[in-house]
Amino acid sequence: MAYGDRRGGFGEREMTKVTCSDCGKETEVPFKPSGDRPVYCRDCYQKHRPPKRY
Repeated sequence: MAYGDRRGGFGEREMTKVTCSDCGKETEVPFKPSGDRPVYCRDCYQKHRPPKRY
């Protein structure tokens, strides 16, 4: 096993095509959704993510 392989390595990530749960736009995410939680495109994720805690 090469260095960094356990967490996907440093090369290309395998992307999965999904439909945004909010706007319906097709997008790609770097994981395989399980189907029990919504998946958002980049724009909609910004609206739904929790606020940063400092």
